Amino acid sequence: QVQLVESGGGLVQLGGSLRLSCAASGSMFSTYTMSWYRQAPGKQREWVATVTSAGDTTNYADSVKGRFTIFRDNAKNMMYLQMNSLKPEDTAVYYCNARWRILEVWGQGTLVTVSS
Repeated sequence: QVQLVESGGGLVQLGGSLRLSCAASGSMFSTYTMSWYRQAPGKQREWVATVTSAGDTTNYADSVKGRFTIFRDNAKNMMYLQMNSLKPEDTAVYYCNARWRILEVWGQGTLVTVSS
């Protein structure tokens, strides 16, 4: 079973950029569909973006489409989220998620704070 560790969060100003990383340990990373989710203070966790196991197809929530890019490097067991044109409403804890059949794994999260 894969284990996930996020990094790259921090404080950024309105309009700035951040790149989040998700490092996976264990085997079979390339078989997992990978996603980013986020949870803002006082709100439910929401889906942000997904990349297929081969990295050839991506999907985004409408709220981040055109600003965020999800991608992965299966050779390095890594997944990323490039976030541009950040807004205060992007402030949240961002979680890495791996899915394969009925198996689902979560990371511990990394905090992104966007100041206005």
